[in-house]
Amino acid sequence: MTPNVRPARISDVPFIHHFLDIYAAKGNLLPRTMNEIYRHLRDFFVIDIGEQVAAVGALEIFTEDLGEVRSLVVAEEFERHGLGRLMVQRIIAEARQLGLRRLMALTYVPAFFHKLGFVTVPMDTLPEKVWNVCVKCYKYNQCDEVAVLLNLNRPSP
Repeated sequence: MTPNVRPARISDVPFIHHFLDIYAAKGNLLPRTMNEIYRHLRDFFVIDIGEQVAAVGALEIFTEDLGEVRSLVVAEEFERHGLGRLMVQRIIAEARQLGLRRLMALTYVPAFFHKLGFVTVPMDTLPEKVWNVCVKCYKYNQCDEVAVLLNLNRPSP
């Protein structure tokens, strides 16, 4: 079946929450409450395969210049099928359409993002993220994620 990337709907919130909980329990991303997902639902995209939600991702906007790829999760049975790449490409397209100039992510797999044109950058070059989100994180003083950044004024690979 062909993957379908689309904006998330209210009915997707339980699936989104479930996926994020699984990966948060593994320490791969920060947990988000159902309430947070409802409040930020317009940030989320899902990939359907048939009737099943197979992947989730979000675009969070910090400033007129900077957005972030967040909550990127692919269901285990669909890993290694290109859905993560498809989701990030959709988020990049949305960021460009909105007029953002830079898109960042914090990740444990920088090589994945490097294949999509992102480059590794020092965390302190992203104060919009650090001072809005990171300072509230329980990992703030011992963050082990890698910051990657894509200049949206250049074409993606």
